[in-house]
Amino acid sequence: MPAADVTAMLIHLHIRNYALVDELELEFAPGFTVLTGETGAGKSILIEALGLAFGNRADSGVIRHGAERTDVTATLTLSDNAGARAWLAEQELASGDDCVLRRTVAADGRSKAWINGSIVPAQTLRELSDLLVDVHGQHEHHSLLKRDHQLALLDGYTAQPALLSAVEQEYRAWRGLTREREELAAPGAGGEERLDFLRFQLDELDGLNITPEELQRLDAEHRRLANAGLLIETCQAGLDGLDGDEDSLRTRLTRVLGDLRQQRETDARLRPVIELLDGAAIQLEEAAGELRAYVDRLELDPRRLEEIEQRLAAIHAAARKHRLPASELPELRRRLNEQLERLTGAQQRLDGLDREIAAAEGRYRAAAGKLGAARAKAARTLEKKVVQEMRRLGMPDGAFAIELQPRADETPSPSGLERAEFLVSTNPHQPPRPLAKVASGGEMSRIGLAIQVITAQQVDVPTVIFDEVDVGIGGRVAEIVGQGLRRLGEHRQVLCITHLPQVAALGHHHLQVSKHSSGKQTLSQIRALTPEERREEIARMLGGVEISAQTRAHAEEMIKRSEEYA
Repeated sequence: MPAADVTAMLIHLHIRNYALVDELELEFAPGFTVLTGETGAGKSILIEALGLAFGNRADSGVIRHGAERTDVTATLTLSDNAGARAWLAEQELASGDDCVLRRTVAADGRSKAWINGSIVPAQTLRELSDLLVDVHGQHEHHSLLKRDHQLALLDGYTAQPALLSAVEQEYRAWRGLTREREELAAPGAGGEERLDFLRFQLDELDGLNITPEELQRLDAEHRRLANAGLLIETCQAGLDGLDGDEDSLRTRLTRVLGDLRQQRETDARLRPVIELLDGAAIQLEEAAGELRAYVDRLELDPRRLEEIEQRLAAIHAAARKHRLPASELPELRRRLNEQLERLTGAQQRLDGLDREIAAAEGRYRAAAGKLGAARAKAARTLEKKVVQEMRRLGMPDGAFAIELQPRADETPSPSGLERAEFLVSTNPHQPPRPLAKVASGGEMSRIGLAIQVITAQQVDVPTVIFDEVDVGIGGRVAEIVGQGLRRLGEHRQVLCITHLPQVAALGHHHLQVSKHSSGKQTLSQIRALTPEERREEIARMLGGVEISAQTRAHAEEMIKRSEEYA
């Protein structure tokens, strides 16, 4: 039975128009799931489609012939995957306990990616997928080849989160102090030259002594004085039209009112009109009076205009110098004054910072030293266990070592003062060398399996996919590989493409890939097998043109034996 503690995993996959798949929906369960099928049936399609959903490079060649685009959606439940939940929250992409990843590829090669319905770059999809799934396959994405991941695996096995946290905390403290010192010590940042320049800028702005209110007032006064002649001419013409001669508005209105009043006794209905015109006459007279007073106050003042223009020219010259609108000069002065106050004691702060940085680095190196010692101790134990597991998985001469190397520049880093590199040898009398340079594809998968089985309960990534993990093995070793995968499935969700009945029989769940031709097109299908169908599939994998009763009995026996395996 699959272990109940597998709560973060892939739960659903929807594929449309991918390679030989028309449309496919699959539900996934906890534990160890095997994927089998005839050679050429398209077993790699599932892994490749998942890779697309997880942010792998998009290629229009994967679109099913005759379709306009391919569409892959993977749904995962996060549950206790704290790393993924924190990442989604930080990116503002969280949406409950489930996470939906979607990817489309159009015929023109353009692709789109979504996380929980929000469109994102493919790189963002890959960043999240590194927290959700680990794929082990022939020359595919292989996290074991990444030194950062190797160190993370070792730290997971070391199981000292308090030491890791202490190193990260001391690093942040040290980095904060060094960054502050860099800013203060930067050319022109906090030296006397910078202070002198700030004082010079402030002296200029203080000399202007500009306020937002004054700028508005100067602009209004300048417009008025610059246009004083036109204003006088226009207003005088208006005054003449209102109350200037026999043809003015006031004279004509008075004449109209006199005529209407003579007819008021003839028809009383004229009274409202007369009252309105009386009011208009009063307002016209008041307006003429106001306009006359305004004209009397207006005067041409070239000297004042010149003063204002000089003042505005100085203000706008300062604004151009600082590359901002004139209205923002008062705010600039405030900011510069704050900088001056903050940097006045910069040299004294630098002296104090040097002492604080030295103390912070000392605390960091003490914490990093404890972490390094714990890593070294855990590495020796992990080496022995991986070697044991490698030998169980058909590499009797296998050797495995973890080399902890000081970081090149020896400066503090959030991950400590050393790097980890996994070294391996699969042949006798050969010294271990870096994993990427030695192991073949099949060996890489088995080495990965050995490490995954051992570190399963410490690593956060909940889903592990093995593609062709059984290359080059058979017999008893194949069964041991299957046992290792089943054991890993007790703590993680495991998906594995396999050609071996010994491995397939040990799965908690069994998916079969088949290919069908209808005359016009060839399609691949993937479906979960019933117990009876599973027996037939394992019997087919055991070999032979015809499946005999003895072969079926052997398949049945393998399945029963796997159910007894703990």
